[in-house]
Amino acid sequence: MRLVQALAGLMLLCCSTLPTRANPPPDRILDQRHRFDIHVQPLSGALRQLSSQTGVRILFPYEEVSAIRSRRVEGWMTTGQALQKLLAGTQLRMTQTSAGVVALAAPSRATARQSPLSFQLAQAASAPASGPVTDVTPIIVTGTRLVTRTVADSMVPIDILSAHAMEANGRQSVRDLLGALVPAISVSNSGAGASFAIKTLSLRGLAGDQLLVLVNGKRRHNSATLFINGTTQNGQSPPDLDLIPSNMIERIEVLRDGASAHYGSDAIAGVVNILLKDDRRGGASIVGGGTWNGGGEQGRFQVDKGFAIGRGTIHLAADGVLQGRTVRGGPITSSLYFPGDPREATADRMRNKPGQPQVSGVNLAYHAVMPLGASELYSHGTWSRRRADAYLTYRPPNSILTIPDIYPEGYIPHLSIQDRDSQVTGGLRGDGPAGFRYDLSTSYARNEGRYSEQSLNVSFGPTSPTRFFLGAVTATEWTSNIDVQRDVPLGLAEPLLLAIGAEYRENRYRIAAGDPASHADGGYRSPPGAPFAGATRTPGAQGVTGFTPDSAGRYRRHNWSAYLNLEQKVAQGVEVALAARHEDYSDFGTTNTWKISTRIEPLRGIALRGTVSTGFRAPTLQQRYYASSSTIGVLFPGETTTRLAPVRALQVDDPVAIAWGAQPLRPERSTNISAGLVLAPLPRLSMTIDAYQIRIRDRILLGGILSGLPDATRASGYNVLGELLLTRGLNPVQSGFYFSNAASTRTRGIDVVANWRADLGALGSALVTLSGNINRTIFTRLDVPQVLADLGVNLIDRARQGDVTRGTPRSKIIANLNWTQGNATLNLRATRYGDVTQVAARTVTVDGATFYPDEHIAPKILFDLEYSQQLAAGVRLAAGANNLFNIYPTKLSAVNQGASGFALYNSYAPYGISGGFYYGKLSLAF
Repeated sequence: MRLVQALAGLMLLCCSTLPTRANPPPDRILDQRHRFDIHVQPLSGALRQLSSQTGVRILFPYEEVSAIRSRRVEGWMTTGQALQKLLAGTQLRMTQTSAGVVALAAPSRATARQSPLSFQLAQAASAPASGPVTDVTPIIVTGTRLVTRTVADSMVPIDILSAHAMEANGRQSVRDLLGALVPAISVSNSGAGASFAIKTLSLRGLAGDQLLVLVNGKRRHNSATLFINGTTQNGQSPPDLDLIPSNMIERIEVLRDGASAHYGSDAIAGVVNILLKDDRRGGASIVGGGTWNGGGEQGRFQVDKGFAIGRGTIHLAADGVLQGRTVRGGPITSSLYFPGDPREATADRMRNKPGQPQVSGVNLAYHAVMPLGASELYSHGTWSRRRADAYLTYRPPNSILTIPDIYPEGYIPHLSIQDRDSQVTGGLRGDGPAGFRYDLSTSYARNEGRYSEQSLNVSFGPTSPTRFFLGAVTATEWTSNIDVQRDVPLGLAEPLLLAIGAEYRENRYRIAAGDPASHADGGYRSPPGAPFAGATRTPGAQGVTGFTPDSAGRYRRHNWSAYLNLEQKVAQGVEVALAARHEDYSDFGTTNTWKISTRIEPLRGIALRGTVSTGFRAPTLQQRYYASSSTIGVLFPGETTTRLAPVRALQVDDPVAIAWGAQPLRPERSTNISAGLVLAPLPRLSMTIDAYQIRIRDRILLGGILSGLPDATRASGYNVLGELLLTRGLNPVQSGFYFSNAASTRTRGIDVVANWRADLGALGSALVTLSGNINRTIFTRLDVPQVLADLGVNLIDRARQGDVTRGTPRSKIIANLNWTQGNATLNLRATRYGDVTQVAARTVTVDGATFYPDEHIAPKILFDLEYSQQLAAGVRLAAGANNLFNIYPTKLSAVNQGASGFALYNSYAPYGISGGFYYGKLSLAF
């Protein structure tokens, strides 16, 4: 580890001491530098403005540029650079015909007939390297069908993350990049059992699968693995963003508003739209680093390059990662051996290994575009392979969960997950008859998780195998779309945009059973005189039990939808938009959603915007049919510390779940209201303030753990939950949880984003961003099935309620400084995380005092720093740190740490429990 730190320090020293290369003298007119301030406008006007500012005469075909809207060009740059920014995505070619004269021409007639939608995507994909959160000038593609809308005139709040912002960051995965750069997004870093490798994120404090993910405007598939036995994001299977190579991304748009009427299910909280590169540039980078306190070493290699294929292009990218585990546990304070064993006095008590998992993987991606007359073919896709493994809780030699003949020193279940993921999308878009523009597309995706484990099935005794195949889960999604739009003149300020479309989607889900030994009951009993003689042993592999033949199966559903969008500029400074969508699902019927948005700009630089919409989220096949069993820590009634026990994730139609009141799942339904203020009082200063309220009815949540237990004080010999099972002929001693629509919630909050671009003269330039989110979620309804209510038992227990209302930061504030001078760049970011509370399910009694052992994580500020230096053309060296001062979350109290040493730091911390990460990075551009 010290070698890694020394390497990072040496790279930082080299960056700060190596001389910079002198810029060549401006001996040509296109190389002369000017300070540009060209606002968004028709491209013809922008070219004339550039000509007047530089003295360069620009000849261009008016018809080719009359329908194209430019982006903003601002700051010091050469005339050639400014021209390239204006022409990005247009396919117009620039030629210097004589001194002071530049001619623009289209390479073929196809350019003149280029689809506005195609141009919109090209403009979005080639956004300037701007700040880390929002740039008001690029044309956006998310939340609108209009092909000339920018961030500045958007009716809804949108954050723009440029490739430049993502590169100036030690975080390489897409999920971590979003968590670092967008204050409204919080990342969950904790999972257990079969979901430790799946990390989720939430927008505005809502669930990860209430956020829709798009790639180039097309729906991204969800993970087959259900996030379970974790913290705030229990019961979800959202898209796995870590399987998209970050070096393939040109830009990310984050829409912070409900958008179900635009895109269908899952867009309750908002939309993340990932736009892929499609140019002919290339690059490569290698990153190496590790954590301050050891472990977590990471090596990542990335390379991407675009190529010409006839008149079209194809961009390819590869991303490989190796990540080491971290160990952040404490000592075991309980006894490890049976009384009288001399090994107890000298035993190593640091045996548990909690922390980030070990990961190795490779991600590949492509994006291809081929012009065909007035249309173009396009396709993009990803392919991934990943292996992740982690250690679960240690089983000591004196535990009934081990067999000393096999593991005389006890053992730690070692769980591995192999992910196989792919998605490919293809389509045709362009201009049709009568002024219509069309986009036909289809996409197929597949995600598979295969689980294996090295542990023990104690019910087989000394004959137990030690390696198990636990089974596999597979999810596929096939989505086809047709989108048609055209401008309809109505005599108002601008033509009405009319957009209609339809979608068909088919989802399939499969659970494959594991090896028989991974779930079977071998019936072993210890012989007389041996420890635990005659006691019943827990069947199945320890840690995670294999999928049984009863839980295995194949499931399918399909749905179709149709939508209508209208966007109209009524008068100068007044715009409205309407959207409506109808969905028809094969398994739960139909639903209708709508959205109304407006934007009013009474004065230049001051605008008001507001939206009212409804939304929905269909229960996933994973939530309806996933079933598994894990041995996890459970706090039983009357006990002060957790103990390992088998707990089942129950399907809603499982007989045990039905006995405890389960009902078929229904879709979630939401109502979103937002209002915002957009301010641009100065050319270099912009600010947005957006308040919102999101009501979700019939919210799909996992219930708390319900346990049927022996109870000698009752006539039946079991507690009330055990009696419910006993009356139905079921095993009365078991624990489990299931999904329900038993709750409704209300989330209120406010987002603030402010940007200031500073021209520092000889000291360079700087972009200062201050952004923040404050939100609060409460329950407005909390139902209990009648069979549980009669017994005084809650379904959504106190801990699950706390996950929703207090498990994510109450506030998150990010201050970012990006400073550039010559070939040197410095990026400094400070992030303040607000209050987080881990809420306990039950009271404990310690020293005569009874209380809920809630755990509070105090607000903390973490700093990220990166300094980079361009050593030569296309060569850049960087060194930096995430969590510069090695901040850890609050340690758990003694009652929640327990005696195992596995739980030391609070896993609800949104910044993890591994401490600071320090790295060096070499980047090449070609």
